Amino acid sequence: EVILGDEVFGKPVDADDAASMLRRLSGRTHTVATALWLVSAGQEQHALSVSEVSFDTLDEARIERYIATDEWQGKAGAYGIQGAAQEFISHLSGSHSGVMGLPMFETARLLRQCGVMA
Repeated sequence: EVILGDEVFGKPVDADDAASMLRRLSGRTHTVATALWLVSAGQEQHALSVSEVSFDTLDEARIERYIATDEWQGKAGAYGIQGAAQEFISHLSGSHSGVMGLPMFETARLLRQCGVMA
């Protein structure tokens, strides 16, 4: 989830919605939270990855260029940290892979706790 204040950003429904999300994230810091659950016979483990992402101030031209790439499609908050939107991020505190979608540190820790990895 992408969270700005008390607002949760899902995946945008169209390009206008994506541009609106980026305008609201512009020049601000938001939270990206990813929950993990590992369930197997006889046990259940969970973890939460929370990262803080600060965006540069985005003018309309930058937003329009990014929207034209279509990278926003299917992305919570209308951006993917692994693509062209990297240039928007002035600071990241937390998990890069968690912002992408699967926090590897937490995933590996859960697998070790369940005896799947050494």
